[in-house]
Amino acid sequence: MTLTSATSAAESRTGSRAGTGPTPPRRIRPKSLAARVAWIVVLGFFLLFFVLPVIWLLLAPTKTDGQILRGAPFSLGSLNGLADTWHNLYGFQDGAILDWLGNSALYTFGALVITLVTGIPAGYGLALTRFIGRRLLLTITLLVMLMPSAALVLPLYLEINAVHLDGTIWSVILPFSFFPFGVYLTYIYFSSNIPADLLAAARIDGCSEWQVFRLIALPLAKPVVALVGFFNFVGNWNNFFLPFVMLPDSSQYPAQVGLNNLLTSSSAFNTSAGLGNQIMRPELALAALVTILPVLLVFLVSQRALVSGMLAGATKE
Repeated sequence: MTLTSATSAAESRTGSRAGTGPTPPRRIRPKSLAARVAWIVVLGFFLLFFVLPVIWLLLAPTKTDGQILRGAPFSLGSLNGLADTWHNLYGFQDGAILDWLGNSALYTFGALVITLVTGIPAGYGLALTRFIGRRLLLTITLLVMLMPSAALVLPLYLEINAVHLDGTIWSVILPFSFFPFGVYLTYIYFSSNIPADLLAAARIDGCSEWQVFRLIALPLAKPVVALVGFFNFVGNWNNFFLPFVMLPDSSQYPAQVGLNNLLTSSSAFNTSAGLGNQIMRPELALAALVTILPVLLVFLVSQRALVSGMLAGATKE
């Protein structure tokens, strides 16, 4: 036996006696039956809490108001009932629901374009360039981002009124395009995901700063562009307070403010609305479904880009 093999055998025997040899992997003890049952109960509670109202909302437009009040909550109505509900909803103020949806699309997509055109370059500039006042701008962006949006409505109204834009589409589009969260999200993405050496190489090759941004940084930032666009779209589409303050005319209302108009016009919730009004619970449920449908469609179409944008910067290779 050679000296090396003898030494190895001795070390092996010594390690076995001392208990310092390789230990088998520890088994993770399974959860007790009580913990599993408690976990299932909690998940089931939240599932019922969030899913049951959605099921009721989907079934309500297929029934009459009397069936909703006296029938089983989750019973299915009929296609004729759904057609009658849509007829009553469309007949409210000569198809106002379609005008409100069109207004929402105009305000939301108009603000979305301005947000992407201004917010993405702003985040790029804060992340990858150095200039006087950079830290101050970043701090202001963070502070404004943390402020409740409702707290900014009155100052924005006074500002819009000072330039005589109140009551116009710009009184909604311009505040909607003010999106500091998108700027900060873009700043985080460019700071952590774009290699500085790649941009430096482009500058050495003769690219201007605009060309570096447009040809190199922007194509690599498609996930965060989709993420900023989605958050801006959802936030603006669901915004109620700002259009309610800015717009005086019902024909200019977006869908969310229009839903409030429907609610106040329904005799089911407002006794002064009159008994002859056709807007009841089925019509309100259908209006809510029609209003949230664009957000659902946008989410389904952009789902892959949203997931990749949310995971951007989560790992570092």
